[in-house]
Amino acid sequence: MRQFGEAPPPLTLFERLKAGLSRSTAGLSDSLTGLFTKKPLDAETLGELEEALIRADLGPAQAGAIARAVGRDRYDAVISDYDLKRILAAEIAKVLKPVEKPLAVDRGKAPFVILVAGVNGTGKTTTIGKLAKRLAAGGSKVMLAAGDTFRAAAIEQLQIWGRRIGAEVVSGAAGADAAGLAFDALTRARAAGADVLLIDTAGRLQNKAGLMAELEKIARVIKKVDPGAPHAVLLILDATTGQNAIAQVEAFRASVPLTGLVMTKLDGTAKGGILVALAAKFALPVHFIGIGEGEDDLQPFEAEAFAKALTGAA
Repeated sequence: MRQFGEAPPPLTLFERLKAGLSRSTAGLSDSLTGLFTKKPLDAETLGELEEALIRADLGPAQAGAIARAVGRDRYDAVISDYDLKRILAAEIAKVLKPVEKPLAVDRGKAPFVILVAGVNGTGKTTTIGKLAKRLAAGGSKVMLAAGDTFRAAAIEQLQIWGRRIGAEVVSGAAGADAAGLAFDALTRARAAGADVLLIDTAGRLQNKAGLMAELEKIARVIKKVDPGAPHAVLLILDATTGQNAIAQVEAFRASVPLTGLVMTKLDGTAKGGILVALAAKFALPVHFIGIGEGEDDLQPFEAEAFAKALTGAA
């Protein structure tokens, strides 16, 4: 029993995830409430379930597949709200489990180069800072490269993170050549004995050929220092963009060899189901999700916990 005036215990990861996904959960839960308790499961109720899943941004293909899975061997059954959420969570977890893969840093490839890309406004630079903090806390010597040379604010933001976690930040003047800066950063990281080099890049729209070509150039130039680099290419996605995230993955994957995804801003949207659509379509590892603005709100992705939080199953 907690004593008067005593601080409450910190939230568990699942509790934080539930809080972060509350808008997505509320939207889906409202659509599901009473859906199958009014009448037995039939083609009409399954159609309503499919529509609810589409509204939650799972996408038509996955919504249809999951609705069919729920209906399998359950026709004419009356299902409670509790059981429906539990069944849905299990079906969604099946889709997500294959992409639940931690970001693995190979110490034998030091400096392990992580190139980070994404469109404008995804929270890319902030995510790099949070990721750098996690890696540094795990004992890695981290170096940061401020490759978003278009935005002075991005350079300053990385420098602040660098001071906070004791990591060197390689930066140049605003407007400097990003590929040249990445080349210099990798050379310095190698000389300094860094374990990990995180390279920020300018936010770019996926339909801007010139900016996408610059991203390709960065990846190409750093191979002159290390033919195996970049060892990881992460795409930062903003959950609030919903189905547009699919077009972003397609465009970036055509320019650079994406190795994993990070989904941010899940706390600010009712479109959390987009992660299910992405997992089914691309099968790219999902390393982290962002469920808040705090430094520790970048969390490793866990399929079952995410599925339960999304559906409201406890």
